[in-house]
Amino acid sequence: MAMTDEQIERYSRHIILNEVGVKGQKKLLNAKVLIIGAGGLGAPCAMYLAAAGVGTIGIVDADVVDLSNLQRQIIHATADVGKPKVKSAEETMMAMNPDVTVKTYQLFVNSTNIRELVREYDFVIDGTDNFPAKFLINDACVMEKKPFSHAGIIRFKGQLMTYIPGQGPCYRCVFKDPPPKDAVPTCKQAGVIGAMGGVIGSLQAMEAIKYIVGVGESLVGKLLTYDALKNDFHAIKLPPVDGKCPVCGENPTITELIDYEQAACDLKSAH
Repeated sequence: MAMTDEQIERYSRHIILNEVGVKGQKKLLNAKVLIIGAGGLGAPCAMYLAAAGVGTIGIVDADVVDLSNLQRQIIHATADVGKPKVKSAEETMMAMNPDVTVKTYQLFVNSTNIRELVREYDFVIDGTDNFPAKFLINDACVMEKKPFSHAGIIRFKGQLMTYIPGQGPCYRCVFKDPPPKDAVPTCKQAGVIGAMGGVIGSLQAMEAIKYIVGVGESLVGKLLTYDALKNDFHAIKLPPVDGKCPVCGENPTITELIDYEQAACDLKSAH
């Protein structure tokens, strides 16, 4: 498939990169990425993936835009308050780049629908803010053999890791099980600096782009943490795949997806 003159101009800063070129840009144009959560993480990630020319981008979110979202969820505007987040996100992405196809899913992911959702995509972005969703996304992606980027933000801190089937530990290898209900404060309770979503969400977009194009080193086997107050990035080497992991280990005991009950929000230390 030949690129049009308009596409060559639009993606010219990608095309002149030796690591991308026309071949890499065509890979992006043919790729499909699913973003679960159109909030603080999903918003900047979606915008950068759309700008990059990822051909099909799915957006999953059941909520509507709230005024308190706008401090960090930059894909939405004041006029979008009350509008479904997936609709607001679609409009922003299409206005930025009509090249892309945006598929919207105004729903909560759960054990009955997530495997079918992730099945048709090449890469999954976990932009959720709660532990049940994070374990659900991990388990579904492991079962469907789909790579994904996990991330979490709270206060002035953020973290992310990437899972690629057969290459490194999954989220459950590292964190085992969701914490007890109400053991971790929610973002609503603890707060989060708005730009943190931009930092970490953009890194998630970069992980997806590198995977699609096939360049660079991913965060497989690493947990990248960022402390904005200390201006400190730190890459923590994760243990290898846990052979006893109940979902990706040698003898999985979790063979059906679990809908955990838990209060929202998300950063859990790997230390």
